[in-house]
Amino acid sequence: MTETTTRTSDRTYRGPAGSGVPRLAGLPGVRRDDVLPQQVLETERYDTDDRRLAAAGIALTLLRMPEGPPQWHLHLPDGGPAEDLRVPLAPDAGVAPAVPGELSELIRGAARDRAVRPAGRIRRVRTEARLYGAGDRSLAVVVHDEVTLATLGSATEVEAWTEVELRSAAADDSLLTEVQNRFTESGLRPAGTAPDEELDRLLRPAPKARPVKAGKRGSAGAVLLEYLAAQADRLAAEELRVRRGGPDSVHQMRVASRRMRSALQAYRKLLDRKRTDPIVDGLRELGRALAPARDAEVLHERISDGLAALPDELRLGPAQAQMTRYFARAEAEANAAVLTELDSERHAKLRSAIDALMERPPLTKLAARPARKEMPKLVARTAKRLSDAVKIAHDPTAEESERDVAVHSARKAGKRLRYATEVATPAVGKDAKQFAKALKGFQSALGEHQDTVVARATLRELGTLAHPAGENGFSFGLLYGRDAARADEIERELPALWAQAWKRRNRRWLR
Repeated sequence: MTETTTRTSDRTYRGPAGSGVPRLAGLPGVRRDDVLPQQVLETERYDTDDRRLAAAGIALTLLRMPEGPPQWHLHLPDGGPAEDLRVPLAPDAGVAPAVPGELSELIRGAARDRAVRPAGRIRRVRTEARLYGAGDRSLAVVVHDEVTLATLGSATEVEAWTEVELRSAAADDSLLTEVQNRFTESGLRPAGTAPDEELDRLLRPAPKARPVKAGKRGSAGAVLLEYLAAQADRLAAEELRVRRGGPDSVHQMRVASRRMRSALQAYRKLLDRKRTDPIVDGLRELGRALAPARDAEVLHERISDGLAALPDELRLGPAQAQMTRYFARAEAEANAAVLTELDSERHAKLRSAIDALMERPPLTKLAARPARKEMPKLVARTAKRLSDAVKIAHDPTAEESERDVAVHSARKAGKRLRYATEVATPAVGKDAKQFAKALKGFQSALGEHQDTVVARATLRELGTLAHPAGENGFSFGLLYGRDAARADEIERELPALWAQAWKRRNRRWLR
């Protein structure tokens, strides 16, 4: 992760500390060797006392190398080495430098309220011998490191060894073979891992044992907790991506929070609500904080695509420029609000409450029952909520605004049912999977309907803003009309889609 050279495992050898440099005299084809002055290279890993960064797959490292100024490296779990973030160490940083603000913001979600300080160090005392052939042609470099690795903090562990690496520039096979033979003669053996990997191993927290109160395998409580744990991990991973500005990260974080909230609501009888209700409320607030950023992203794409699809003669005035200005401000404000929420005390309490829920799950007696028998009953309760909402949405006597609200309520109930079914699928099997598939078309139509409702409000605002600015709002009005027509069309399609999804054979597994 933080190696400065490409490592070739079959040319790197390791032995006891103080083994010394292997004999290099009399190598075939070597006319002379130059030994460079000794160098010291230090790699310092930062983490919390309880290794929260390592547990999250994050590596924050301060590199002190002879060839350049000290530099911070941040490796996040969703990126390769080429995507590591690099920040130079400030000249006035001092002996115990603080983590730069731009990196501190990215790791805040994983570190929470814990201080980040040096957790481990690798020190290499390096000597390089460069081998030259006829005409001073560079053949190879033998790198000799005396390596000391130590963990820092309340528990200290120190390891030391000698490491020798052969880097070949233009050496033939006979030279390479002879050098490696001399490595072996000196008591060195092929090294399986790099020092940074060794430090990773020492700093990696021990795997968390399955909570004692998680319930027997196959029980309703165990199935639910496995699903909740997966969403908790997803929530933490997406928070890192949101802080980094990753594509689609706000949407994915919102989906993870909604999945967890829906599972806690649909299966509330399996857990003590005194513990879960505050988490449900916190996840709801998180969803509300993420919504404007996600809505702005979806609307921007929808309206931009709509304008691009219009014939030139119907795209009047600088509509595209006006839309770009509008969403630039809306998206910037929404994204700033998201980061403010993630840095808030409320969000820190939510993350701590989720951790506590996973570590000490407050399962009820009902949670001990077999998942295959108990979960269908709980999903059936959620299914009834959707059925009741659909009846109102299909009422032909209702006003348009009332139908919009009812369709929106059905959409939310449908998502909760889909996620509740998702939780039960490992226990129930193909019947639950088939039910979720049958609901997909109906759910997609509800989602598109909601998009038209939100888009029409924005299109109306864009059209209203155009007139005082001396611009033409015709194109926005045209898109408004098309979305209104599409909403009516979806409402006419819903009864058939619902009848198809709600067939008795699709929900026969519900009890």
